[in-house]
Amino acid sequence: MGPAGAGKTTVGQRLAQDLRWPFLDADSLHSSENVARMHRGESLTDADREPWLQRVHDTILQMLATSPHVAVACSALKQHYRDVLASGVPDVRWIYLQASPALLEHRLSMRTGHFAGPTILAGQLADLETPVGALVVPASLPPPAAVALIRSAIGS
Repeated sequence: MGPAGAGKTTVGQRLAQDLRWPFLDADSLHSSENVARMHRGESLTDADREPWLQRVHDTILQMLATSPHVAVACSALKQHYRDVLASGVPDVRWIYLQASPALLEHRLSMRTGHFAGPTILAGQLADLETPVGALVVPASLPPPAAVALIRSAIGS
């Protein structure tokens, strides 16, 4: 979890590949309306996010029906969002890819082909509630080092 540009998809995909777990990128479940809002640089409200969070949660449960583990990349910026996502899901472990605003802005300015650009960063940082009990991984680490740190911490 973490704001746009933290490396959630890159690290999550590598972790899932290493562990041979299925991977879910929560961004793929955004409505076309929310994608358009973010593309215009508009921050999503809690009301905008609720149906998306429920879709992510439901998809996690569906994936867990066929696999004991799932790696999910999701911003999960607020504790309430994390509560929705984790409801009824056993043994959730939060990994917070923590990055400076400067690093996030740089990454988002270099990003192509994604709806979340630098214009949504201020809103994401305003919404971010630092997770309690999460493994904090510096987003500045190269992805292989971040994955190694996560694997060491989760015992895999």
